[in-house]
Amino acid sequence: MCGNEVRVPKQDETVDCFVFPSSRKLRIENHVLCYDQAKKTPRWVLEHLTRDKVKGEANRIHSAFKPDPNIPAVFHSSNDDYWDSGWSRGHMAPASNNKYDQDAMNQTFLLSNIVPQNLDNNANYWYRLEAYCRSLTKRYSDVYIVSGPLYLPIEKDGKKMVQYEVIGANNVAVPTHLYKVILAEDKSKHSVLGAFVIPNEPVNFEKKLHEFQVSLEVLAQYSGLIFFPDFVAEEATDLCLTDGCKMLSKERMDMITFGRRLRNAPSSELLDNVWRELKETNLIPDSFTMDVYETRKRELQQKETQSETVNIAGEEVKENEIEKLT
Repeated sequence: MCGNEVRVPKQDETVDCFVFPSSRKLRIENHVLCYDQAKKTPRWVLEHLTRDKVKGEANRIHSAFKPDPNIPAVFHSSNDDYWDSGWSRGHMAPASNNKYDQDAMNQTFLLSNIVPQNLDNNANYWYRLEAYCRSLTKRYSDVYIVSGPLYLPIEKDGKKMVQYEVIGANNVAVPTHLYKVILAEDKSKHSVLGAFVIPNEPVNFEKKLHEFQVSLEVLAQYSGLIFFPDFVAEEATDLCLTDGCKMLSKERMDMITFGRRLRNAPSSELLDNVWRELKETNLIPDSFTMDVYETRKRELQQKETQSETVNIAGEEVKENEIEKLT
């Protein structure tokens, strides 16, 4: 059974000291989680973000989803569970929160940190919420985040019931909603606090983050967890009222999507097709997107040149063998 309290750290405590009590607490490089062995997903994941942790050279191309070796195999989920399920592998501690260290980023890909998430939600609204959390490190020295899945009831035939899908041979539970609690602190200003419950489905750009805001008391009822019990909530101001809870615009997200497509283009021809499509929109490529295009272009040209060289060498060997036989 996991601990039911998620504590804010005291001075000089490390991230693995924030939880009490817990019999299935897993300390990872830059996050702590409580794993639900029945549902094969985390119950909660706690992170501590700073300016330095969200900057660096770590890259997700060097990471791979895999089972957590700290969890007994009988309670594992697997990549096969997610394959062709219609659900994406959704990080609770995002990879991009760990750019300071490749090992820390790699460990966010352990399946103990993953829940089945709607693909559109994962790539858009939830991504925008994660990006907003990272932006808080520009204004606050310490940002603490707790994320996890929820299984909320619906009314059917006049009765309330909880219904959720399970996927794969391991029956991985698909949450109906996801939650995120954000506490940002800085010695020079008041702390800010906000809790949010997001449905595990596509959410359009017209929806503002404050529309999904709930009190800690309501989230405690939903989740069975007490968040930051040592912290006096009245000492913090409302996150959205104080900081605005403004997330990335649709235009910015469209540019990010083009950046992903450019970065993942498998050939120079397809890369140029994506670039041409971008130029035909009303979007103006920023310096970052232009750099992604130029970098990927060089990589593909080098790869294609090497492939062509190998082919030429192979043809020359074949011609030499034919000459020997004639």
